[in-house]
Amino acid sequence: MEMVKTSFKKLPFIFFILILAACSGKTVVESDLGIKGAPDWVNEGTNILNDKGGRLFHGVGSAPPMGDDSLQKSAADNRARAELARILSSYMEVASKDYLASASANGDMSVESAVSRSIENATKLNLTGSRIIGRWKNKKNGVIFSIAEIDMKRVKETIANTDSMHPGFQSHFADNGDSLFDKTAKGGI
Repeated sequence: MEMVKTSFKKLPFIFFILILAACSGKTVVESDLGIKGAPDWVNEGTNILNDKGGRLFHGVGSAPPMGDDSLQKSAADNRARAELARILSSYMEVASKDYLASASANGDMSVESAVSRSIENATKLNLTGSRIIGRWKNKKNGVIFSIAEIDMKRVKETIANTDSMHPGFQSHFADNGDSLFDKTAKGGI
């Protein structure tokens, strides 16, 4: 009986140690999909990343079986490009807000609408430089996944060479685009 009382006295201490150990571990984010046998990009989904391949925007889309493989692939590709447009648009919004904050700090309040129009056009132009870099078909249910990619070099070239782009934004983007990308990649979109 004395041994049981001693064990119960130690229980809060053991519980505390377990909680402390659980809290001190590295945060692990698991895929929402968790499809066994799928490439990492399928399970990771749409994202931006800075790795040995460069600063990359990835859009992932899928399409269910449609009775026509060509149509299904095309639908998955288009959905991947739509995801790429969404993430690129979010990034460009971050870049434009950064520029507008900089411009307003310098007293230039007249640029907001011009920059907004320029950003929308640049996003559309950048998508023409995107490419489908992979497809994967789930053997269990026939769903096809596609991944579209565009790299930051292409985005910067498009911004620099767009005649209708606000010159102040072009300069700001050339100087700060990579660092904004890195901050966004670390924090997610």
